[in-house]
Amino acid sequence: MSQPMYAPQQPQQPQRGGPEKKRNWFARHKVLTALGAVVVLVAIGSAAGGGEDSSSGSTAAGSSKGAAQDAAKGTGDSKPKEETKKKAAAIEGDGDFEVPADIKPGLYRTSGNDGMCYWERAKDSKGEVDSILANDNVNGTSYVTLKPSDKIFKTTGCKDWEAVDEKAKGSPKSEIKGDGGMFKVGVDIAPGTYKSTGNTDDMCYWERSKDAAHGIDSILANENVKGTAIVKIGASDGYFKTTNCQDWKKTG
Repeated sequence: MSQPMYAPQQPQQPQRGGPEKKRNWFARHKVLTALGAVVVLVAIGSAAGGGEDSSSGSTAAGSSKGAAQDAAKGTGDSKPKEETKKKAAAIEGDGDFEVPADIKPGLYRTSGNDGMCYWERAKDSKGEVDSILANDNVNGTSYVTLKPSDKIFKTTGCKDWEAVDEKAKGSPKSEIKGDGGMFKVGVDIAPGTYKSTGNTDDMCYWERSKDAAHGIDSILANENVKGTAIVKIGASDGYFKTTNCQDWKKTG
């Protein structure tokens, strides 16, 4: 397989007014010389609304809400005590969040999304296309690393975001959903060779990446697939992303 070349494509201007579903072409596409396909640096579409008011719906990372507050009432029931074990959300709801005033730099995860989730890292609060550092439309799970130099994190239509310990261990699986989104290698998915069969068109997209910054430099390899897809995920890879594919099974 030849080394892919990448060219950025500008996202659409943010639209004002009521929320609408973003067109999700699933982020970045491998450049094929003969076909002239391009890698999308930032996902097509942007969050409806926006604005620069970061106070709406913001909560600092690590804040305790919901069940933790109920448990603090001292009801004496075992159920509230069990609920306190749940990790508090770093971000709940939609809005623009200032870094680091509202949310600290670090790794964050959202899961259980149905394709309406949109997030964006921005270098300022101007709301312009040039302000965008990275963005994506999400189905399933997504990880995002916020850097100390980021200024704004925008999220619309996403499930709650939780802070993730980058050194945390998990129970990596050898089978994953083909439309499951983003998986952390060694935590969500085990390294190895995987196969996805029965993809009926080239909308199946997979990506190996070294980190969750979502820049072009983050991509190690990617492909749009029709039919059978085979990919080797290395132990040193950071993440594996899959969208619109049939389920993946480890074969070696």
